[in-house]
Amino acid sequence: MKNSRNAGAESVIGRRDFIRAAAGATGAVSAAAAIGMLNGVPAWAQAPSSPAQSSQGVPWWAARPKGAVGKPEAIDMHSHWSPEPYDKALADLGKPLANPYPLDYDLDKRRQWMDDHGDLMHCLTLSGAMPWQRVSAQEGAHLAQVINDTGIQVHQKYPDRFVIGIELPIRDPELALKELNRVAGQPGVRAVHLPDSMERHDYIFDAKFAPVLARIEQLNLPIIFHQMDGVANAFGGDRTAGPPPLAAGIDAPIEHAFLATKFIYTGTLDKYPNLQVVLPHAGGAFPYLAGREEHFLFHMTDHSTSIQHPFRDYLRRFHYDYLIYYPEALRFLMGLVGSDRIVVGTDNFAAKDVEYPTAVLDQFKLPAADRERILKGNAMRLLHL
Repeated sequence: MKNSRNAGAESVIGRRDFIRAAAGATGAVSAAAAIGMLNGVPAWAQAPSSPAQSSQGVPWWAARPKGAVGKPEAIDMHSHWSPEPYDKALADLGKPLANPYPLDYDLDKRRQWMDDHGDLMHCLTLSGAMPWQRVSAQEGAHLAQVINDTGIQVHQKYPDRFVIGIELPIRDPELALKELNRVAGQPGVRAVHLPDSMERHDYIFDAKFAPVLARIEQLNLPIIFHQMDGVANAFGGDRTAGPPPLAAGIDAPIEHAFLATKFIYTGTLDKYPNLQVVLPHAGGAFPYLAGREEHFLFHMTDHSTSIQHPFRDYLRRFHYDYLIYYPEALRFLMGLVGSDRIVVGTDNFAAKDVEYPTAVLDQFKLPAADRERILKGNAMRLLHL
């Protein structure tokens, strides 16, 4: 594992050459400024030093292309759907989906939207309305089969536009493993989609779920996480239920932070060294709080858990979608973990507020290599495209 202190080195063109050239030179600061570097941070990752400088950019919901939308480029790893066969299966169980959005199930209209907005491919997953808490284990197994089979068929029809993160009935780990094995290797199966927790229980770290994690690692499929809706599943319970409804805005990012931290201090990432984990919403609060978490886990207390690497190194064991909304926050994330750990994630069509995924990124004027990694290169690597 690479030391996190050098996390940004791969993502900055010419950084090593600069460091060698500047070593021992009296004009190191001037040289750094000449090539757009300051204290090892590339110019594109630096916020303006004063209000008089150029704009820091616009939030994601306001990002628009300057001209015509070019050819589709973005591979979206946080994109929800709810296909008609699955919706019908829910309704048959007496649990119809509330307020279905047309682009969640009308894939002809969705592909047109993708063309018009610069999306090359969506990795399709359920939204926070995942049903696992509301149904029995057997009902969950049936629903998982329905949506996974539908996703495989959709990929076969549109292989260049859609792949799937398979859904697992997590209430019963044996049924989850059975479903995972049933669809493993099928066309379009490129990831596993799991909720952070269920009913405030961290099922991921249960001994009974270990065979599922081991099999996911063996299959070399990334896990794409997402919070599950409902007060019963909310990390803060009814405190964020509303009004106003703050669960998705505040509660979910805190839960992502807890999930990521627990992956580290339980030794789970050491136990499964090749497991790939994608955190939604730019990792939630985790990147911002990681230093505090390390301090309180390993410096303030006599923590008994032994991990194999410095805590900070584990930040690059995760991938993060870029759904953080403020440009300053994405600059921070890029500086912390590097461009090779960030993917496009829009939350479409649940949040419905990232219309142009490429325009979100283009405002940063990144080096071409960094832009390509975030827009599609990292997703292609994770999804084996």
